[in-house]
Amino acid sequence: MPDVSDKAPDFTLPLGGGGEIQLTALAGAPVVLFFYPRDDTPGCTNEAIAFTSLLPEFEAAGAKVIGISKDSVAKHEKFADKHDLKVMLASDEHGTTCEDYGVWTEKKMYGKTFLGIERSTFLIGADGRIARVWPKVKVPGHAEEVLEAVRAL
Repeated sequence: MPDVSDKAPDFTLPLGGGGEIQLTALAGAPVVLFFYPRDDTPGCTNEAIAFTSLLPEFEAAGAKVIGISKDSVAKHEKFADKHDLKVMLASDEHGTTCEDYGVWTEKKMYGKTFLGIERSTFLIGADGRIARVWPKVKVPGHAEEVLEAVRAL
C-alpha cells in the first residue's frame, strides 16, 4: 500500500455515466479516492451516500471525489441511479488500480478466506503525492473526517 508522501500511482479508468478518468489529468487539485468492495451493499451504499451528501463541500475545497471498485460500469450506473449518487464511480474490473494501491487483499468472513477490496481511502494532494491514507475504513463519520483533512491541506 502506498504511504504518505509517495507519488500516487496513476490510472485511467472508465466511469459510470460514460467517459474515463485519469489521475494525472487532475493534477493541481486534491483528489479523494475511496476504494470500496461492491456496489449496492450496505456499507458501500452508506459510504457513497455520505461522500455524495458532502460533495458540494469537497468541491468548494477544490477536491475531486472518486469511488473505485471492481464492479462494471453498468453496475456503477445502476448503483448511482438507485441511490442518486453524484460522486464519480470508476470501474477497475481488471483490478490493476486496486493492486497498485494495495487494497486487493486477503479477507475473512464467516470462517472463509477470500480476496477482496479492503475499504480504504487515499487523499492525494495537488502535487500528486499521497497526503493521507485511511486503511480498513469504518463508514460512520468517515466522509466528514476526509473532508476535514482536505480542508487542512
